[in-house]
Amino acid sequence: MGSYMEEFTEVKAKNSSEEALQRWRKACWLVKNRKRRFRFTANLSKRFEVREIQRSNQEKLRIAVLVSKAALSFIQGISYTVPEAVKGAGFEICADELGSIVEGHNLSKLKVHDGIEGIADKLSTSLNKGISVSEDLLNKRREIFGINKFAESPAKGFWLFVWEALQDTTLMILAVCALVSLIVGIATEGWPKGAHDGLGIVASIFLVVFVTATSDYKQSLQFKDLDKEKKKITVQVTRNGYRQKISIFDLLPGDIVHLAIGDQVPTDGLFVSGYSLLVNESSLSGESEPVNVTAENPFLSSGTKVQDGSCKMLVTTVGMRTQWGKLMATLSEGGDDETPLQVKLNGVATIIGKIGLFFAVVTFAVLVQGLINRKMIERSHWSWSGDDALEMLEYFAIAVTIVVVAVPEGLPLAVTLSLAFAMKKMMNDKALVRHLAACETMGSATTICSDKTGTLTTNHMTVVKACICGKVKEVSNSVTSSVFCSDFSDSVVRMLTKSIFTNTGGEIVTSKDEKIEILGTPTEAALLDFGLFLGGDFHAERQASKLVKVEPFNSVKKRMGVVLWRPEGGFQAHCKGASEIILSACNKVLDSNGEVTPLDETSINILEDTIEQFASEALRTLCLAYKDIGTDFSAENPIPFEGYTLIGIVGIKDPVRPGVKESVAICRSAGITVRMVTGDNINTAKAIARECGILTDDGITIEGPEFRVKSEEELHELIPKIQVMARSSPMDKHTLVKQLRSTFEEVVAVTGDGTNDAPALHEADIGLAMGISGTEVAKESADVIILDDNFSTIVTVAKWGRSVYVNIQKFVQFQLTVNVVALIVNFSSACLTGSAPLTAVQLLWVNMIMDTLGALALATEPPNDDLMKRSPVGRKGNFISNAMWRNILAQSVYQFVVIWYLQTSGKTVFNLDGPDSDLILNTLIFNSFVFCQVFNEISSRDMEKINVFKGILENIIFVVVLSFTALFQIIIIEFLGTFANTHPLTWQQWAVSVLLGFLGMPVAAAVKMIPVGSR
Repeated sequence: MGSYMEEFTEVKAKNSSEEALQRWRKACWLVKNRKRRFRFTANLSKRFEVREIQRSNQEKLRIAVLVSKAALSFIQGISYTVPEAVKGAGFEICADELGSIVEGHNLSKLKVHDGIEGIADKLSTSLNKGISVSEDLLNKRREIFGINKFAESPAKGFWLFVWEALQDTTLMILAVCALVSLIVGIATEGWPKGAHDGLGIVASIFLVVFVTATSDYKQSLQFKDLDKEKKKITVQVTRNGYRQKISIFDLLPGDIVHLAIGDQVPTDGLFVSGYSLLVNESSLSGESEPVNVTAENPFLSSGTKVQDGSCKMLVTTVGMRTQWGKLMATLSEGGDDETPLQVKLNGVATIIGKIGLFFAVVTFAVLVQGLINRKMIERSHWSWSGDDALEMLEYFAIAVTIVVVAVPEGLPLAVTLSLAFAMKKMMNDKALVRHLAACETMGSATTICSDKTGTLTTNHMTVVKACICGKVKEVSNSVTSSVFCSDFSDSVVRMLTKSIFTNTGGEIVTSKDEKIEILGTPTEAALLDFGLFLGGDFHAERQASKLVKVEPFNSVKKRMGVVLWRPEGGFQAHCKGASEIILSACNKVLDSNGEVTPLDETSINILEDTIEQFASEALRTLCLAYKDIGTDFSAENPIPFEGYTLIGIVGIKDPVRPGVKESVAICRSAGITVRMVTGDNINTAKAIARECGILTDDGITIEGPEFRVKSEEELHELIPKIQVMARSSPMDKHTLVKQLRSTFEEVVAVTGDGTNDAPALHEADIGLAMGISGTEVAKESADVIILDDNFSTIVTVAKWGRSVYVNIQKFVQFQLTVNVVALIVNFSSACLTGSAPLTAVQLLWVNMIMDTLGALALATEPPNDDLMKRSPVGRKGNFISNAMWRNILAQSVYQFVVIWYLQTSGKTVFNLDGPDSDLILNTLIFNSFVFCQVFNEISSRDMEKINVFKGILENIIFVVVLSFTALFQIIIIEFLGTFANTHPLTWQQWAVSVLLGFLGMPVAAAVKMIPVGSR
């Protein structure tokens, strides 16, 4: 079995090769309904189409650039006529012309339209104030240029799911059997008596189809809702002179969009202004080398990512007019990769299906052999009647129905059902699952590598302490600006506010209701707020100096720098970032009089002690410094990083989130190790880690630079003890994750928010991106987006992951028990008695109990706190555990003994005689068998614990499914006997049937006391 399952175990939770995906599908040949079984798997042909489009885009772009360059010399020959409809709406350029400029990178056409300013005029927009928000004008823009939405395949209606459910091969064969049964039955016995068997099968088929279609349709609606959530992206725009956040779907040509590092370009557009802009176009063209976008090469394409820098962009083309729109229309049909559990259970279903097919053929052969033997004994083997034909048809229908029951189509589909249910519920718990497999994998997680800022802390930052000119001062509401600045000269305060307001990625704007609003990261916002507290004027400071170059902050350099051209002449560089890094670049310091004095060893020691003091109080420390660099600086050169003058050190408070300590404790009790990986100072990291309960007495704290130089042997000894990594780079995080996964075979979940976290998020088993502070690049690399950036939500995701895993195990245990018993009962009866106690209609009803209804009942159990008291499954855990095999074996033996006893001694026990005795006995067997499944379903709610009733009433779906099963069973027995080959039972016979089913529960409870180990 292990060698057979090889094709079904090579599919990974992430980044599986297409060859592996194709191999398992080929191996999975015994499928009743391919459309249904493979509905939620990747469409590999669509993915191939996407790659072809990317290659085509790359070639088109290369040709367009060459043609554009050649056309510049013939610019006089290019002309453009504005369509009347466009002119009538108040614009001077149409959507097609705009599309041809950006998509074709057509500099010559751009020049004809007087460059970016000319395009802005023709779009009736302002490069500074953006478009007018008058509803009438916005509607005109939508009418002329379209909206920023992509074409999507229409949602499938309910009747399409009914049609797909009817594609089941075995149901088609049964339908043919029913038709033949109707024809032969009516011909021999007349209407309506001869039609009963055929109509019973038809009614059963329709019941199965409609219940299946309803379940699948509801699943599809859940996935549709989740898809909508995934696409909710907001961007910053300027409209009517105000900065505001809007949905990318509301963007229109003429909008001014503000892009920063990590953002996805939401539309096609033109670069208006910005610094150091590097754009990754691999998603559109497959080209991995980033492109430098400048005023000379101003073209920005939708779907590309900002790798570095920032800019203002003029929107030109939206929606399906962009290449990204066309690509997304194809990609949306590509589907999500199937999960490892889906693939494994497809393998199990295929193996059991083959066994079932063998049993079905043998059962049919034995039943036919029994008929022939009986006719030979009666010496009527040469005369065959319509009754004989109907009997043979019934045998064939039983054989086909054995295949229906034996091929557990519900196994892989139960995974999808459980995942869809969990994903919907997790949305309510502030976690958006982007990839199905993440739900499943998170249940096996053994390690969580978490960021500090915004995940363990609140991300609401304020400057609470500052060391200026060697003097440490507290910043609070009770301290006024004049008191704070009383010990420094005005020149020191001016230099400090100048550094804060010019060397920033944030901005201070006035909102619509005339309130001051600070935009930017929490760190930037804290510094800008401190600048306002000092009495600085953001806009006056920005206008007084001209920005020449900006090097944005990133987690590798851990600093940000700008170069200014001063009004009095000469360039000045300003730098801020990680305290020890900036301090190491300083050789001078400002004193309280504003004089520049050399930094001696004593001063450096005092400053280092101050940084340590701030950090030990769990404050995030930043240094600010400046340097005059004369007049010979060029914007093409990097900003120098030596010889700076220290202005000051600030301590920023970022409180630990409420509930984090409890969540870390829950992880520890669940066998999940939590590690903090942060870019902050080691003392700040230690203080926060202790407060959160992450750092213990036997844990190790290490800095990124030290971790980097360790040998493989040293890492092997060190990594299990590491609890905090400070001053880490994204590659340090990537190395740690890789080592944990490969060397220690841990299942690793990693949090990330920045563009540079993408490699670690991609490498991890589960990448968790922050929904508030995370960039679009990080979110796209992640498997789950934590919408509230809260560590407690990550613990909730782990709990749901475990719930999914355990729920599917419960369902598999339940379904395999039904499979085994139904197969053995019909096969053994056919061999030993020459008849099958369970008819085709009855087996179809049993199939529905164990397939769709069983999945609904068991695969949708909500998680409970006990799940987080178990050890994680890890990478090597067996899905079908020893406990499951124990429970399956015990229930199968019990149910087989009950049914075999009824079959051999039932007539005697119940004093059955007369012409209907066989029918009553078979009804008793059928009824007892169904109630065995009903009570086994309850026993399957917990595979280890005896008390299976705990919380049963909280799961409404379970109660409804169980009630429906019992009620419909009564209807089948008492009222549908003609069609289902059953006979109404007395109350004593009902009591015995239900009691025999119930007795399976004490058997299940007794068996759970037998220890079998955890594997």
